[in-house]
Amino acid sequence: MKSYPQRIVIEEQGLRDGLQSETPFLPTDKKLELIRAVADAGLKRIQVTAFVHPKLVPQMMGSRFLSTSSAKNTGKSFAKHLIAVTG
Repeated sequence: MKSYPQRIVIEEQGLRDGLQSETPFLPTDKKLELIRAVADAGLKRIQVTAFVHPKLVPQMMGSRFLSTSSAKNTGKSFAKHLIAVTG
């Protein structure tokens, strides 16, 4: 019989990965509302954004604001992705 881990970690990635291909543009204040709603729903690890130039991925506009504003929720882990400048 297989041995399963004693616990698992669920990390929400929709705010980063899911929004980047969405149109129309979602304003930063609406993204912050989504982050708070996901956090209030009980998720402890949330990927909130990626640091990529808005010309490449317009939905990532406001990344700096989101990364500092979302950190105000205590007891949660808010991840941000950095894009490598060189391969």
